[in-house]
Amino acid sequence: MRQPYDHMETHDNLRVRYGIWSSARDICRGATVVLGGRTEFMEKYSETIGELQGRGFDVISLDWRGQGLSKRQLGDRLKGFVATYEDYLLDLHRLMERVVLPREYPHLGLLGHSMGGHIALRYLHDHPDDFQSAVLVSPMFDIIPSSRVNTAVRWLTRMAVHAGMGRRYAAGTHRYRSYDETFHGNRLTSDPRRFRFAHQATIENPDLAVGGVTYGWLSATFRSIDLIGRPGFAEAIPTPSQIVCAELEQIVSIDAQYEICRRLQNCALTVIPGARHEILMERDPIRNKFWEIFDGLLERHPGTMG
Repeated sequence: MRQPYDHMETHDNLRVRYGIWSSARDICRGATVVLGGRTEFMEKYSETIGELQGRGFDVISLDWRGQGLSKRQLGDRLKGFVATYEDYLLDLHRLMERVVLPREYPHLGLLGHSMGGHIALRYLHDHPDDFQSAVLVSPMFDIIPSSRVNTAVRWLTRMAVHAGMGRRYAAGTHRYRSYDETFHGNRLTSDPRRFRFAHQATIENPDLAVGGVTYGWLSATFRSIDLIGRPGFAEAIPTPSQIVCAELEQIVSIDAQYEICRRLQNCALTVIPGARHEILMERDPIRNKFWEIFDGLLERHPGTMG
C-alpha cells in the first residue's frame, strides 16, 4: 500500500510532513483537510481519518512546524515554539496550493481541533473561497477561561519576551516526560483506550513528542487571539461552519467559542454533554454525537456538496 506521508519545503526552508488518504468509496464525495492541535501528530487521528474515508472523503493533513515529524525550530526539539501564527498559515497555504487545490475536489471541507481550529478560522478569513464547509472542534479562540489569570499570564509573557526569554519554557511548563502522561486526572478525554493510543505512539516513536510551551509560543498565540477578536474579523467569514464544544472543557474558553460563532455569518454551535477537550478521542457515545453533528452540517447545506 502506498505510504500516505510526504514532505514539503516551507517558505523559510523547513521540512513539513503531510499525508494524503484516499476515499474508501468507489465515488469520492470530496476531501476533508484535518488540522490537529498543539502537540498533536497525524498518527493520532488515524481513527478519524478512517471514518472520513468511510464517508467517501479523501483526507489531507499535516504536522504543524515544531511538532510531529515536521522540522523543529529550536535546539531543544521538545519545546513548543512558533515565532508567529503567520508561519502556520503560510505552511497551510502552501499545502493547499501544491497538494489540495490542484485536485479540484467537488467539495472541500475543513476539520480543525483546538489550535488547528484557530488556524482554520484565520485561513477561512484570508481565503474564503477555498472551503465549502468547516467543522471546528473545541477551537482555541482563547486559551485561559479566567479573565484574571489571562491578564496575569499575558503580562508575564510580555515581560519574558521583552527580557529575551521567548525561547524558554513558560512558567509551570517543562520538557515532555512520558511518566507524566497518566489517564487519571487528565483533562483531555474520558476514554482510557484512546488516551493510551496517543501515548503509546510517542513511546514507539519519541520523535513525535512535544513538551510545554515557550513564552514565544504564548506571545504568538495571544497576538493571534487578539487578531481574531477584532471587530469585523469573524463577520467577514461566509463559510458554513459548525463549532463543537466540550461540556467539561478545561483547556480553552467556551465563552470565546460562543462569541466567535455569534459573529460568524453562517455558524451553528453544539455542546456535547460529558465531553472533555479532545472530543475526537472521547468515548464512543460522544464521538457518535460528533459524527451526527458533522453529517448534519452537510445535510443543512447540500449546496456545499457541489
